[in-house]
Amino acid sequence: MNIGVVGVGRMGANMARRLKDRQFHITAVYDTNRAVATSLAAELGCAAAQDLSEVTAQSDTIFTVVTDDSAMRQIFGGTGDNLLVNARGKLFVNCATISPQVHIDVEKLAEKAGAQTLEACMASSIPQAREGKLYLMCGGKEEAFHKAEPILKELGSVVRFIGKAGEAAKVKALVNMVMNINTAALAEGLALGAALGIDLEMLRKVFSQTGANSRVLETDGEDMQNREHTCFFSAAHAAKDSGIALDLARSLGLDLPLARATKEQYDRMIAEGLGELDKSGIAELTFKDRHKHSGDHV
Repeated sequence: MNIGVVGVGRMGANMARRLKDRQFHITAVYDTNRAVATSLAAELGCAAAQDLSEVTAQSDTIFTVVTDDSAMRQIFGGTGDNLLVNARGKLFVNCATISPQVHIDVEKLAEKAGAQTLEACMASSIPQAREGKLYLMCGGKEEAFHKAEPILKELGSVVRFIGKAGEAAKVKALVNMVMNINTAALAEGLALGAALGIDLEMLRKVFSQTGANSRVLETDGEDMQNREHTCFFSAAHAAKDSGIALDLARSLGLDLPLARATKEQYDRMIAEGLGELDKSGIAELTFKDRHKHSGDHV
């Protein structure tokens, strides 16, 4: 099977590497950052497509891992060149965290072109993409899911079908909303502990053995303490994803004050030039004396 990948940043590139390792034929990669695409293409021995339609022409299944709603609409509905040019019979597996409605709209566009789409939302990070241990939540037509499933099982340790188009994106938005709240809460707990003069190694251990435990404590706690914010999931993406969840809540007349406050913190990071730090970098806003607008103002 010929596979193309559109969007080869940290996640997309490692998914392509994993599929290559598992003996799938990667035919073409595409990225708006031409240098990134060219470098990965040389590594994988495939084409660095200059046009989106070229990826479609060379592939049976095309994975897309783009940044946001606007990018998703552009690659599928842009004037002139887009992925749906001569796309009949193709399958598009869309892995980005975007608004549910965009997945629904893209599915309709693809069906008009004689193609199929599947959302395969990822609740994992860069190492899991490389190791084939992603947690994948899928939405769309069951036929498309079953068609993609053999490939997805090489990428994910869990591959779960959620329901029709848009449903997996809703679940992913909630996953990231809660994760982001947990991250902000952990940053505040550790910051207060530090300000009180508590040994943070001990505090993290106590957190891990009590009701303060969370997956975020495992992945981000030590990094917050040591100010190690190498990016696995950026603050900018955290803000975007919390925004998707808040938009869903507003459409239903729900007020989510914790989610709203968390997004405001990540928006602050972006405004202060910290948006490309890992989400653990939110601790820079809460620990005293770390940043020009850190927790010493609270």
